[in-house]
Amino acid sequence: MGRTRLHIEVKVPGSCGELVQGTKEGVPFLVTCPIDLYTTVTVTDGVGQRQGFGAKSHAAFRRVLAYLGEEVFPCDMTLASELPIGKGMASSSADIAAVCFAAAAALGKELTAAEVSRIAAGIEPTDGVFFPGIVRLNHMTGECQERLGDFPPLRIAVFDTGGAINTVEFHCRGDLERLSRENETQTAAALSLLAVKEPEAIAEAATQSALANQTILPKRDLEAIIETVKDLGALGVNAAHSGTILGVLFPPETSGKYLEQQAFHIVERYPHLKYLQGVTLISGGYFVNKRG
Repeated sequence: MGRTRLHIEVKVPGSCGELVQGTKEGVPFLVTCPIDLYTTVTVTDGVGQRQGFGAKSHAAFRRVLAYLGEEVFPCDMTLASELPIGKGMASSSADIAAVCFAAAAALGKELTAAEVSRIAAGIEPTDGVFFPGIVRLNHMTGECQERLGDFPPLRIAVFDTGGAINTVEFHCRGDLERLSRENETQTAAALSLLAVKEPEAIAEAATQSALANQTILPKRDLEAIIETVKDLGALGVNAAHSGTILGVLFPPETSGKYLEQQAFHIVERYPHLKYLQGVTLISGGYFVNKRG
């Protein structure tokens, strides 16, 4: 009998921006907003070819091999993603994490989310979508500051406000630390609301954080949009604090059809918004399927 062929598939979710982001006593943080769109890395027997990799994925591959003390990787890797780039949907973080977990699995080793987070933060500021549940993360260092558990599966209509943001350049802004500190009272109030873990409180926390971020990366017509979407049955909004995405948060029981209908009304009222799709808030983590 021939040898069973290696086949490993690793999935890491992306995000719809963040639920809350800012600084706490000067220390940066974000609260993850993982959704049911994924980066998938597949590992098979091969000669070391890598397909679908960008610069950050290649960097992750080199760094994880060095971290694991390996020099040779005799397998092929293919990366495919459902996440747009430069929008604030954690596309790079999902790519980097999926590469790290997949490479380790192929070599018969395991990495923790904390280890991968440190590797990722060495490449660029990272999201924490690969940690279980919802977490508060120092996106600059990769340190998990608080595990918040599982949240209700809010339905989210995802809109793009236009353009693209370079994550590294954004976090090098000279005024970012000062502006974030000035928002600390608002972001602290938003964090306290998250502890309630009810849909209305989560949405209010996210809305408050999005409004606070208007001094840093403003979203056009945000105040008016919030008023409009609440009239349509939404609970609030959340933003990509360093990206172009705006999420409209609906109760978990909202049907896909209703979500699409309300998205149409929102774009009709605010034509500068581009509706991308409906998604669901999920618990973060990474998912490994290994055969062979």
